[in-house]
Amino acid sequence: MSQNNKVFDGLGRVMNEAAGVADGLRREVETAVKSQGQRIVADMDLVKRADFDALRELVQVQSEEIDQLRKDIDALKSTRKAK
Repeated sequence: MSQNNKVFDGLGRVMNEAAGVADGLRREVETAVKSQGQRIVADMDLVKRADFDALRELVQVQSEEIDQLRKDIDALKSTRKAK
């Protein structure tokens, strides 16, 4: 009976070590894929979301200012024609 226990203990240790190796391999592959993905994104020269949002807000403000300036110009033109 003690021989069976030793076999099962040994088998249990081997299985635990195999699980540890598999987990380590999984983490290593995960890290490699993540770093490769980050490298690809960096090479694409993408804009950060915060920069995009700031630029979009600036464009909206300038668009409103341009619309107001166009209205002012049209108003000035109409007053010149009236004279």
